[in-house]
Amino acid sequence: MIVRNLQDAEKTARRVVSEGWESTRLLLKNDNMGFSFHITTIYEGAELNLHYQNHLESVYCISGEGEVETVVDGEVYPIQPGTIYILDKNDKHILRAKTEMKMACVFNPPLHGKEVHNASGAYELEAEEISDKK
Repeated sequence: MIVRNLQDAEKTARRVVSEGWESTRLLLKNDNMGFSFHITTIYEGAELNLHYQNHLESVYCISGEGEVETVVDGEVYPIQPGTIYILDKNDKHILRAKTEMKMACVFNPPLHGKEVHNASGAYELEAEEISDKK
């Protein structure tokens, strides 16, 4: 069994901070579950151009408000607590935070841990792993 606490994980290398967001990676590839699970904060006013070409992602809004726009058709979907959006076709999208948003995110294949977005808004398939060993 794996048991982790979000507040504890936020004080370790599992917390990854980048421009417009931060993510605490609670479950990663080296946990051997076939997916990764993160609690991600999108900062108020952030606009992120994303295109997860190598991963499928499901995102559930815990708190805050914003919107997600699918680039292919310009469709805009509001995000508020209780909303889930699923990038089942490696959708190129724009995520905008009207207020700070707290999101629960699942990635398949799982992330290694240190990933941040590349120039096209994707995560690479290979990245440095986070180790819980001291």
